[in-house]
Amino acid sequence: MHEIVVERLGGRAIAGRSHVGVVASGNLEVLCEPAAAPRTRITVRTTVNGFDAIWRAVLERFLERHAVAADIEVNDFGATPAMVTLRLEQALEAADA
Repeated sequence: MHEIVVERLGGRAIAGRSHVGVVASGNLEVLCEPAAAPRTRITVRTTVNGFDAIWRAVLERFLERHAVAADIEVNDFGATPAMVTLRLEQALEAADA
């Protein structure tokens, strides 16, 4: 299992917890909860090696659009960047519902 961590300071606190998606071929699950500190930390666990730069670009783009304070865990099973963005946005929406 390969792990990638991206962290950014600041952002508004999210309202609650959420869980979206499933760990299945071409998909991923996202777990989201309010952070104890004013920062967002996204931890990605994936079985696919060699895509760190792409992961970081997708996560940084998400954080530029959504300034939140949250702890986010991503468990990946070969999802595309579009699926990653979709699941992250779904988790954020569900956490603020």
